[in-house]
Amino acid sequence: MGAAYFYHLTRNPLETTLPLLLGKALGAGWRCVVVGRSSARLEALDHALWNGRKTDFLAHGVTGTAHDSAQPILLSDTHATANDAACAMCIDGADISPEQVKTYERTCILFDGNDDVALQTARAQWKMLTDAGCTAQYWSEESGNWQMKAKKE
Repeated sequence: MGAAYFYHLTRNPLETTLPLLLGKALGAGWRCVVVGRSSARLEALDHALWNGRKTDFLAHGVTGTAHDSAQPILLSDTHATANDAACAMCIDGADISPEQVKTYERTCILFDGNDDVALQTARAQWKMLTDAGCTAQYWSEESGNWQMKAKKE
């Protein structure tokens, strides 16, 4: 059974934090899917990942090509992907169900702490997932370093 990790972004934007988390997930041997709501946002992330620092390069693709199954990271608007992802990174309030959390080794829910709608969405997701019996952790970077602030098993 997987766990949901909530990442409250207050100091660094998604474009900075997401590559770090993806690198850690790949280091654990997991394939990943980044699930978003907006194709424009996913295209912007695709561009940012391709044009980042060469030392931080993360091989990836946008779902819908003939090479999806070979990609270690897929950017998608759905959890149904061909790369057998063990880790989901949900951004911009992307939907995630308790059943989906249980299919992954880890689900990361990244949300912008400066956006009231994002905060409310993350709180609702926390409640829904923990009420359904999912293990969850809440991480905050407000002190400058990532610290776990809450855990529910």
